[in-house]
Amino acid sequence: MPEAGPPSSGPDGHRLRVAAAVVVHEGRVLLVRRRAPEGNLSWQFPAGKVEPGEAWEGAAVRETREETGLDVAVAGVLGERVHPDTGRLMSYAACDVVGGSARAAAPTEIAEVAWVTLAELPGYILYGIFEPVQRYLEARIGLSPPGRS
Repeated sequence: MPEAGPPSSGPDGHRLRVAAAVVVHEGRVLLVRRRAPEGNLSWQFPAGKVEPGEAWEGAAVRETREETGLDVAVAGVLGERVHPDTGRLMSYAACDVVGGSARAAAPTEIAEVAWVTLAELPGYILYGIFEPVQRYLEARIGLSPPGRS
């Protein structure tokens, strides 16, 4: 049965791999709002397609710079999954800020950026957070969102 949402594979039939940067700074996590939502997604972590020959960790750093103007460094790998909404293979990296300030650096693609607290996160990402990312955010920021056990 075909997966719903945008195409999940590239022209060669291989599953598209998307790298996401989970950037925490001063007790908040960075989100971007895309001009064109992907499926049910509007707000999300900075992310984008891994280019041929590119390491996915490098793609997470590159996409964050391109989308937000922020320079980050990968601090760790959080996990992978096939995204339930897009069908794409998602790889998540914990990233630290090394320079710059966040802004909508790719205005044709990104409408706005936001630094949000863990408690605010469910108001931005309505479909829930990938469990390893959620655990990382809880450990790094130190708070559980309301209603989460």
